[in-house]
Amino acid sequence: MTAAASDLGRATAGEGNAPETLARRLRTHLQVVAKQRVPITYQEAVNAVRLTAPNTIHQVTDALEHLMAEDAASGRPFIAAIVISKARGGLPAPGFFDCAARLGRFVGDATGPEAWGFHAAEFNAAVAFWATPATMGNNVVGVAAIRGMSADP
Repeated sequence: MTAAASDLGRATAGEGNAPETLARRLRTHLQVVAKQRVPITYQEAVNAVRLTAPNTIHQVTDALEHLMAEDAASGRPFIAAIVISKARGGLPAPGFFDCAARLGRFVGDATGPEAWGFHAAEFNAAVAFWATPATMGNNVVGVAAIRGMSADP
């Protein structure tokens, strides 16, 4: 277990699992994971923030959707793209794509080829953004470049 996961566990006891608090703890963990440039499963996210039953996966997916809304509002790549479903062969659960569609970032079928392309692009952008020490979520300069888009309107 990493030091970050231990620290997150200690935070759980004092702060509880309110959605905003859980989302903050999860973002902190995913920022560390981004540096490794590999996805984690929903269960690994549950374990990292030391949730206990019941409904642990649901709690994590709610927190991830909260993070997606924050990232969309700030023009950042979805850090939630780092979390995947063990059952979907490397894709996040359909709720990831539903949330991305609600936020105006995804159009398509959550089980189709557009889902694979969207997730790959979002995962790569998130890892590039969140793994960079200068950004670590503190500034959004260069996000358009990370996604391969022009920064000009």
